[in-house]
Amino acid sequence: MLFELLGVNPHGYNRYAVLLAIGSVGFICTALLLRFMKDALPADGGRAFAVNREKSKGKPRGAGIIFILVFAVLSALFLPVKVEDLLYIGAIVLGMLSGFLDDASEHPWNEYKKGFLDFLIAAGVTATYIWSNGPVVRLLLVRDGNSPKSITLPVWLFAILSIILIWVAINVVNCTDGVDALSGTLSVIATASFLFALPFLRPAITTERPVGLCVILISCLLAYLWYNCPPSILMMGDAGSRAIGLFLAILALRTDPLLFIPFCCIFILDGGLGLIKVSLKRFLKISIMKNIRTPLHDHARKKAGWSDTQTVYRFMLLQVMISGLFFLAAFWVR
Repeated sequence: MLFELLGVNPHGYNRYAVLLAIGSVGFICTALLLRFMKDALPADGGRAFAVNREKSKGKPRGAGIIFILVFAVLSALFLPVKVEDLLYIGAIVLGMLSGFLDDASEHPWNEYKKGFLDFLIAAGVTATYIWSNGPVVRLLLVRDGNSPKSITLPVWLFAILSIILIWVAINVVNCTDGVDALSGTLSVIATASFLFALPFLRPAITTERPVGLCVILISCLLAYLWYNCPPSILMMGDAGSRAIGLFLAILALRTDPLLFIPFCCIFILDGGLGLIKVSLKRFLKISIMKNIRTPLHDHARKKAGWSDTQTVYRFMLLQVMISGLFFLAAFWVR
């Protein structure tokens, strides 16, 4: 941690001022790096069968490598991270690199190859969590006095559920990245929702490190959205979406895994329905939702006639309302 190396005690300053300063550095660094390094990124080839694929073709893709590296470096330097946090950050960087290599590949990686890599990363993160915290699940809406109720699961059951959560999170966020600013905006809302939920989890968990991680990622994402707002000049690619999905899953594990449902509800509906539809068709020869195009953002644009901007705003508003309803329930329970 840089503060320790310099002999500076950050606790001697206002906590929020320090976080704001670190977040500002993250925004500025990300914005400058994206501005001057975008031409070095691989060009998008246009996602097969996607609506308006011709608008994306040729744009710099894989910007996630820039804002995720800024996030990782600032988190490691300025936050009071422990070994557990460093392992999570390392896993996020690995997820980003696997996505970037796919972004930069002349031919897209096989889906099974990507799925297997996601499984390995999910297993590593799960092992890290169990090693650091045990197979403990906290339930924010179920109270034990002034704290959320904690439940200890059998290790094997926790491991299975955790791997499923992480694998699904990586892939639903990835599937949603098909409209300018959609995935980035929903990621900011989801991360901010987890950030605002942290006070409800005290004193069951120490919130200082998760708060810092959320602030830095939001700052980096806001800088990315500066260039990705319609009409975008670059895209995060798998390098960004896969890493963000992993980050959101880690936040869920460290707070309350069930929070992933309300805070990432639009991700789940938009990307998850497509995963279910394709999996049933491919493995069980069962066809469902024949009149619904997936991901849902393609259905909204192709079938409902929404513009890209309407799709982003309406999906964003739905997610804000869902998160807001959850906080109303949380205040009521508390």
